[in-house]
Amino acid sequence: MLGVAALAFFAIVFFRLWFLQVLSGDQYLAEANQNRTRDIRVEAPRGQIFDRNGDLLVDNRSSWQVRVDQREWGIGLTKERQLLRFNNPAFEPVLARLSKALDEPESRLKEKMRDSLLQEPFANAVVAEDVKYASVVKISENSEDYPDVDVSQTFERGYPRDKLAAHLFGYVREISEKQLKSGDFEGARQGDRVGQDGLEAEYDRYLRGRSGVQRIEVDVTDRSRRELPGRAPKTGDSLRLTIDRSVQRVGEAAIARGSSGIPTHGSAFVAMDVNTGEIHGLGSYPNFDPSVFTGVLKPSEYKRISSKANGTPIVNRAVASGYAPGSTFKPITSIATLSAGLVTPNEVIADNGVFEFGGREWINAGKVPNGPVNLVSAMRVSSDIYYYIMGMRAYRKGDQLLQKWASRLGIGRSPAIDLPYSAPGQVSNPKAIKSIEKRDYNIGDNMNAAVGQGATLVSPLQMALAYAAIGNGGYVVTPHLGKRIDNARGQAIQDIEQPARRRVSVSPVYAKQILQGLHEAAQAPGGTSYDVFSDFPVKIAGKTGTAEVFGKEDQSWYVALAPYPNPRYVVAVTVEQGGFGAEAAAPAARQILAKLLRVEGSDVWKPGKSQDQ
Repeated sequence: MLGVAALAFFAIVFFRLWFLQVLSGDQYLAEANQNRTRDIRVEAPRGQIFDRNGDLLVDNRSSWQVRVDQREWGIGLTKERQLLRFNNPAFEPVLARLSKALDEPESRLKEKMRDSLLQEPFANAVVAEDVKYASVVKISENSEDYPDVDVSQTFERGYPRDKLAAHLFGYVREISEKQLKSGDFEGARQGDRVGQDGLEAEYDRYLRGRSGVQRIEVDVTDRSRRELPGRAPKTGDSLRLTIDRSVQRVGEAAIARGSSGIPTHGSAFVAMDVNTGEIHGLGSYPNFDPSVFTGVLKPSEYKRISSKANGTPIVNRAVASGYAPGSTFKPITSIATLSAGLVTPNEVIADNGVFEFGGREWINAGKVPNGPVNLVSAMRVSSDIYYYIMGMRAYRKGDQLLQKWASRLGIGRSPAIDLPYSAPGQVSNPKAIKSIEKRDYNIGDNMNAAVGQGATLVSPLQMALAYAAIGNGGYVVTPHLGKRIDNARGQAIQDIEQPARRRVSVSPVYAKQILQGLHEAAQAPGGTSYDVFSDFPVKIAGKTGTAEVFGKEDQSWYVALAPYPNPRYVVAVTVEQGGFGAEAAAPAARQILAKLLRVEGSDVWKPGKSQDQ
């Protein structure tokens, strides 16, 4: 019995040894190796962003960053006042040593940590950015004095063109736990930096590279002994945009001038290919410096660029605004009423400058009589009387004719552009009037809607889409900024698929008549923008718009198609408190068209005096 017991005992011991050394040997060997090696994540540079011609718009710059493990040190923020809170008093001497090594006062380091935790609550708190290399060496060589402090090389976005196209790019931040769980950032790991807005977010899967690993062998005191083979980081692919840098630069300068340089006024422009939806230029004013989003964003800085008092520079007015379009809406009214058989292109209507209806006067700007007008001449002189009558007819026809046609042409729905926050806009309708004015929609509301007033709100991008559909034979294109993906060596590896177009049944005869009216409005004597485009060497079609805004100066609009009669481009410009359409928006559109069409010497600033509604 003793022999059997001894045999059983030794069998158990030998089985355990065999299990540990043979079956589990690889596991324990890996753990042993892990105990003497340290893996350091090496951030990968993001891909660059270029314009359509290969001009660099967004680059990378290398810097050193110091972070502290907030969980290990119990660092957080108070709920009441959002102040920095230390739960472990042992961190105080570490912070003091960091202050000395970085040559920065502790108060500034605490402020940086607080801003970092407000911005990235789950990431290690940033103590300092753009750290000098001498400080990096000092902290790294004395790591035992800085427990749970990480010094790493990072890549921040750089903008060689300064503020140009700032509203397009967005920004980059370390991925959050929520984003990791969402699955929206395939392949991303904790610590990776991903696009959080704009093009950086839309094309993150291409721009984001693959982080590398630096493997270090350490001794029992955690001191580095030698570097082991690791994995090199892989730079992200580059993004080629449809944007033309020269058009973007001219457009941004033109809309800034059009708003008189007053920060509390805003303006925006869109320049687009009418057939493909490629955006050649898209800008908003006031602008901001996109580099404010690199590193830790100060709350005070964000407040400055999002303040109404400063004109809310962070808002992209080209896609996210909602303005009354004024007379630029008249081609949409024309398509609706012509298609419904409510008017013919040759029908003549008497425009005496004013008529009474519903107990009030309906007037042209300045009560100017235009005499007998048909579709083309009404467009040329921007006859409000003609379009008030169209609004009456559309209301009596019923079925929200204007609203349905506007929706078909892209008004009242968010443009599917590869940018966030595109506003849907709306055409004045029963639901909107009920919500705003607490009353029923009536024929007068429809008359106002016919001339782009009332509760009608649009963005410049939506007006560009509607005019493009008139100019290209009835196709509502999908606007887009992404054109191609290149590898890190600049070689094309993938064309970004061109979004589909949506077909709208627009009669070629009616479209031709409307384009003729727009051409005469721009370049025939008596046209509302003749003062601006009379000497322009390329034939264009364009419409001014002057929208009334309660308590403010009028909103200035201009939308143009060029060249006429077979347009390739559409340009839409709006200027807050810019006055008549010919005064601010049309001259800005002229400068943009001159650059688009490569017309040398025609980019002069020529404001007009024509009045419209």
